[in-house]
Amino acid sequence: MRKRTGSRKPKLANPSSSKHMAKRIIKDKSPKVPQKDKIDFDLKIRERTDLTEKQKLILDTSIDKGTKCVFIDGIYGSTKTWCCVLTALKLLNSKKCDRLLYLRNPVESSTTGKIGFLKGEAAEKMSPYEQPLLQKLDEFLSEGEIKRLRDDGRFECMPIGFVRGHSWNCKCVIVDEAASLTKDDIILLMSRVGEFTKIFFIGDSRNQNDIGSKSGFRHMFDLFNDEESKQNGVFCFEMKDAADILRSAFVRFVMTKIMNIS
Repeated sequence: MRKRTGSRKPKLANPSSSKHMAKRIIKDKSPKVPQKDKIDFDLKIRERTDLTEKQKLILDTSIDKGTKCVFIDGIYGSTKTWCCVLTALKLLNSKKCDRLLYLRNPVESSTTGKIGFLKGEAAEKMSPYEQPLLQKLDEFLSEGEIKRLRDDGRFECMPIGFVRGHSWNCKCVIVDEAASLTKDDIILLMSRVGEFTKIFFIGDSRNQNDIGSKSGFRHMFDLFNDEESKQNGVFCFEMKDAADILRSAFVRFVMTKIMNIS
């Protein structure tokens, strides 16, 4: 007599089987380069709506995939740093870069005296110079988001002299006060740019040059301000008019007054 075995249960697919997993996992087909993992949270970025057409063009150009390098020569308060930090935050948010690097030449911008060498390690010495970056981050993000980015190592301030040997992949690099850099400094920084990195050189060649005739900023600006450079991802912008000043109505008034008598 045949033994009754009852009804059979349907065989379930093993969720850990390679065939099943292949249906669920989307392979990352992007090129592989050495980089830090992208952020796993979303930033709530505050933006302003009173931008000029030129500033909108700078932002659109900066965020474009084909843009590798941007030179901005602009007067006080013309949103040079603001535009670059906003670009960096958008790239972080969209997982197009893994870190913001903020670079400055530690040159004192005063003719009334020198404070001498700052004590401490490199990070402590650079602390006064990273304040412009922190102020801009404070305009865009909440205190908690800034802390999370810092704790996660998503932004860093460093002096120009420490970048030899570096290779930057998937970074957004902002070189502030670039009018206080020599031509060799700028060449050094441009030669660090690896895959999927954008670098910004921002300065005021007219009013904020603290190394005099040694400055190479305007020379490099003029060298790359041509159609061939645009085709290779290098763009140059000038913001020299009072209309470009968005810091405050007071600064716009002061600079208008000064430019009219210059």
